[in-house]
Amino acid sequence: MNYQNTSEFALLQDECDPLKKFKKEFLIPKYNGKDTIYLCGNSLGLQPRSAKDYIQQQLNVWEDKAVEGWFQGDDPWLSYHKKLINPLADILGAQPAEVTVMNSLTVNLHLLMVSFYKPTVKRYKILIEAGAFPSDQYAVESQVKFHGYDANDAIIEVAPREGEVTLRTEDIISKIEANTGELALVMFSGINYYTGQLFDLHAIAAAAHKAGACAGFDLAHAAGNVELQLHNWEVDFACWCSYKYMNSGPGGISGIFVHEKHFDNDTLNRFAGWWGYRHDKRFLMSPGFQPENGAEGWNVSTSPIMLMALHKASLDIFEKAGGLKPLRAKSEALTGYLEYLIGEINKEHKEELFKIITPKNVDERGCQLSVVCKKNARATVNYLADNGVIGDWREPDVIRLSPVPLYNSFNDVYIAAQILAESIKATN
Repeated sequence: MNYQNTSEFALLQDECDPLKKFKKEFLIPKYNGKDTIYLCGNSLGLQPRSAKDYIQQQLNVWEDKAVEGWFQGDDPWLSYHKKLINPLADILGAQPAEVTVMNSLTVNLHLLMVSFYKPTVKRYKILIEAGAFPSDQYAVESQVKFHGYDANDAIIEVAPREGEVTLRTEDIISKIEANTGELALVMFSGINYYTGQLFDLHAIAAAAHKAGACAGFDLAHAAGNVELQLHNWEVDFACWCSYKYMNSGPGGISGIFVHEKHFDNDTLNRFAGWWGYRHDKRFLMSPGFQPENGAEGWNVSTSPIMLMALHKASLDIFEKAGGLKPLRAKSEALTGYLEYLIGEINKEHKEELFKIITPKNVDERGCQLSVVCKKNARATVNYLADNGVIGDWREPDVIRLSPVPLYNSFNDVYIAAQILAESIKATN
């Protein structure tokens, strides 16, 4: 696309956008009585207008049927989660049986590591990216300590080369190969929360397996953002949250993926609960855990129906939009436009006031651009917020801006860039 730094160009792109109608399906926060330009879906997605109705429907069932809501009505709670599985499988590139919805992300990461981190005397190390989201770091550290290992020895971090910000795939692969025989697990993010780098999950999983290790991924910033093929890439396991690009509410329900090749592996440990027991015998209340076949066998606790209703409200919008393929096409164009406009600001001032550290290659990023502010960084993000542009801040000098294709427009991006340009003079 040949971008132009004009309002006319942005409005024309919006007029031609086949997904433009979906912005009306979301509630946009207001600032001084006007819609904000919300570029923070990387942290919390917007509320679907339908969310209140979906919640109200379940409140009505609770009111009318009470406990019988588990078994009666159009959408009995006992099987409500199944309505989420097919759209999630499409978003994740999974078989439906490989996906289930449960808990929150870090809880699910721990439950999956119980199964897939199986250290031995020789093979006990976990490889992660340096600068992974702190929750992942804490989870991995606590898991190796739980098994009696020193985290300084058992955890291997892959860091960018000196003078670089993002990781090279060849360096990740090289580090895996260098530790063949000692690695039990390769545990990576799908997209790094700070830099916005999208990793080559297929290559990482293949290298992990070649080294004799399992491959697992935290997809918090990837699910609902980029196209994934977890089944075809033979990823062993993955988990994600639903409140970022999948717009399912703060602290919304999480989910897991377990590849079908593991379904019949009875050597895998798991922390069991009644909700993961085989469906046909669950209400016999028998001793001795017998897991349901597939990812549902990792369920532990009763389905939180209200959280699932919020999730369904958003997933129904994804289905109406045609899934990830059209959304990803618009995402690449929107983020590319923001990148272009930031470049134009730097050109005008003849210096790189705003440095994008997210990879330029569209295959190595999603919606998010992480922008280093060279001058007056904190004042700049405050100026954006005071003028109705909502991004988010990461110490010491990074603003994360994420144009989300379901509810952001080219004109949003154009106006945000204009305000960013104004901030230079306003903050000096």
